[in-house]
Amino acid sequence: MTARRGRLAASVAATAALAALVGACSNDPSPTPGNAAQSTASTSAAAPTPDGGTSNSAGGVTNAQAVQLCSDMELQLQNWRTYPPTLGKSGLNTVVISWATANGVDLLALAGDRERIDTITSTQCPQVRQGALDALEIPTLASALIGF
Repeated sequence: MTARRGRLAASVAATAALAALVGACSNDPSPTPGNAAQSTASTSAAAPTPDGGTSNSAGGVTNAQAVQLCSDMELQLQNWRTYPPTLGKSGLNTVVISWATANGVDLLALAGDRERIDTITSTQCPQVRQGALDALEIPTLASALIGF
């Protein structure tokens, strides 16, 4: 139990630090042309991927990436139901940041379009998304993403 609390505290601290970093980086009111083009491209329609698959047009990620996000969230649902919503929201942030990092998703682009997480999960795993919304007592997943 103590190790579990330690991991939770470390996750919360890491999420807060990353949220502060992303928040500080996204305060620039005048995006550079490269950044604007990058965020537009990340939400465009289906595009071929290196493994020969296509992007999930709803969220700009591959189907495998969408499945992984849903799987990662589903693994945490029981924790989110057990812990108070505030801690669960930190856990959601940890899941999303870990997933994005592991899949090469640009965190700054995701910060500018955090609704992508709702779009991806609505399309790929609506039951998992609804379970997260209920457990975390939030109207949308995007509303719980800290620093985005």
